Amino acid sequence: MRSRDSALAVLVALIWGTNFVAIRTGLDSMPPMLFLAVRFVVVCVPAVFLVRRPALPWRDLALIGLFTSLGQFALMYLALHLGMPPGLSSLVLQAQVLLTVVIAALWLRERPSVPQRLGVAVGGAGLVTIAVGRGLSAPVLPLVVLVLAAVSWAVGNVLTRRAGALTGPGAGLGVTVWSGLVVPLPALVLSLAIEGPDAVGTALTHLQWSAVLSTAYTAYLSSLLGYGIWNTLLSRHPVARVTPFAMLVPVFGMAAAAVAFGERPTVLEAAGGAVLLAGVGVAVLRPRRSADVAVDVEPATGPAAEPADLVQLAGARPPAG
Repeated sequence: MRSRDSALAVLVALIWGTNFVAIRTGLDSMPPMLFLAVRFVVVCVPAVFLVRRPALPWRDLALIGLFTSLGQFALMYLALHLGMPPGLSSLVLQAQVLLTVVIAALWLRERPSVPQRLGVAVGGAGLVTIAVGRGLSAPVLPLVVLVLAAVSWAVGNVLTRRAGALTGPGAGLGVTVWSGLVVPLPALVLSLAIEGPDAVGTALTHLQWSAVLSTAYTAYLSSLLGYGIWNTLLSRHPVARVTPFAMLVPVFGMAAAAVAFGERPTVLEAAGGAVLLAGVGVAVLRPRRSADVAVDVEPATGPAAEPADLVQLAGARPPAG
């Protein structure tokens, strides 16, 4: 990759990493389900009038949106609302890469490679270590909810792969926008049912600048600009050259959380995070060869931008947030 494209890939990782801090800031003044509904209204309007709809049946788009956007983000926002640290969240959510391999093997009968099997085992050990460390210092419920968010994202990846949705430059952005249409109404219903009409009315009538700026950041920078750049890079270069940059997301996420909130993981959490990231690296990274081979694979479908081609297991998405 040219230095300019490499810099753009790093910029996207920075945007997606700091997205977790932006979300956590917005949650200080807006209930999580309402915040999610507002975010996806901003993501989809007016983009739905400007971005071409993918050549998919509405059923497939709805299922992808249900798991990749609604399920993932509803659970992620809830985990952050319950007290899951944003920096650690940016790291734990990378478990979806490994979960995608497992779900694809069970559902699509796609046989994982030896490095991917090893990566799943190593990453699983890291996740268990984080859970132990988290349980010793704080309630483990937010971590469980976040892992469920990673499961939802992984299911969305497999649905996207099965549908053959991500073909052609910019298709990933189209899937993000059009499948995102399923989010606002159910999220608003959940907000009214769980958070209550009073909380919804108060948040909307006493809108704070922190919520406005957080929504703008997550919708315009993280979702639209981030995917616009990322999908452009994937159209120019082999996926195996682009997707490793997504491993910088938790690095930027944890650094941003340390600056913004003074977040410091425990020794066990840090150790488990390092092991988890190592597992992701084993599953994603490929040894360099004397000649580059372009592989026909699909780009990512989520804020942390995991490689959706992990489910293809042919040699080649996050946030996030």
